[in-house]
Amino acid sequence: MDRRSEMHRRERRRYVIGYGGSLLLTLAMFGVAQVYGIETVGVYLTIGLIGLAQLVLQLVYFLHIDRRRSSREDLHLVLFSTLVLTIMILGTVWVLGNLATRMHMHLM
Repeated sequence: MDRRSEMHRRERRRYVIGYGGSLLLTLAMFGVAQVYGIETVGVYLTIGLIGLAQLVLQLVYFLHIDRRRSSREDLHLVLFSTLVLTIMILGTVWVLGNLATRMHMHLM
């Protein structure tokens, strides 16, 4: 029973660290946008990098994806799902943009 409670304690600690890190990164994003505004490219780059750091933090602390061999399959699943969603989103934007361009050309 002692070993099991130790595992639960470690797991809870990982979740608290992940939550705290995600909260700090989210507040950092809002802070950067509040202080510098959102007109400059540097702010977009900073927000993107903080978002990427938050993604990595959540993959490690919440989904338990790290460099161990057992979690590589999970990482492959996440990467494949991301690829499929990216293709779907970019394809939709491309088709709708093309349609909007054709509609505007037809009205002229």
